[in-house]
Amino acid sequence: MVSAVQAGRVGRSVRVGLDIGGTKTDAVAVTDGGEIIGRIRRPTGYGDEAVVADVVESVRELRAEFDISASDVMSVGVGIPGLVDTANGRVLHAVNLGVESLDLAARASERIGVPVIVENDVKAAALGAAALRGDALSMAYLNLGTGVAAGIVIDGGIWRGSRGTAGEVGHISVDPNGRVCGCGQRGCIETLCGGGALARAWGRPGALPVRDIFDAADQGDTDALLLRGDLARGAAAAVRVLVLSVDVETVVIGGGLTALGDRLGDSIRAALIADAAGSPFLRSLHLDERIELLPPGSPAAALGAALVGVHTPQKEIATHG
Repeated sequence: MVSAVQAGRVGRSVRVGLDIGGTKTDAVAVTDGGEIIGRIRRPTGYGDEAVVADVVESVRELRAEFDISASDVMSVGVGIPGLVDTANGRVLHAVNLGVESLDLAARASERIGVPVIVENDVKAAALGAAALRGDALSMAYLNLGTGVAAGIVIDGGIWRGSRGTAGEVGHISVDPNGRVCGCGQRGCIETLCGGGALARAWGRPGALPVRDIFDAADQGDTDALLLRGDLARGAAAAVRVLVLSVDVETVVIGGGLTALGDRLGDSIRAALIADAAGSPFLRSLHLDERIELLPPGSPAAALGAALVGVHTPQKEIATHG
């Protein structure tokens, strides 16, 4: 929660975290103790120059609004979609932002005058979700948005795997006869519970197709019932994969689809219970009790980006989209 900032300069070390999304940038100022002392949101630009400007202007606006001096800012962490080379601060193939290859850390740091660390947005959100719930041991963050990906936090740090692909659950095939995925496989988890795949399968006009699917399912629409079932089944499969492969205690669910609230959470829990009905082993894991939904408007991704700045990144490419 953002605390009230008293009159006068903050006068202490501050780390800035940014979550750069396709339409908006969420930015927070965080003390060394993990307290969020300022938060702003601004529209996200398109293209290399606009993305660099988003970082620079977000820091400027935070400093101005919350009376933070330049000398107080120790680092800026940026969570961003696409392929992220954390060691070099380079962003690749962030299609929704119009970025093909951008040395974001170097260009933004030159203009701001402090170190800039760039991290994949889902990994950053995982670190922020763990910090918000005070879970430093084992937790996975499952992002259900246009696509599906996860970030894993073990002992307070991001677990990346040998090549940075740990948590890429969206592209695990669970139905070899299912819909074709953008990765070239069939029946990936993302084809079942990714917002983009669901919208294409629904094929009807509307600004919020997944919400429309749930509303139509409530009215008994056959196609909507099948797609709602797919979503629950795919998300439940992702939860099982994360728990069975990494043995995390909790799976926190975030991303755009969490705007559905309890309708989403209840459907995933029901699917987990149904899948475990014939398996004493799965029942013993109590998977339906081990999931949580991030509350609407959570600053997890921006907070995690700020916390990334505490650590020195190691060289790898994170492949979440």
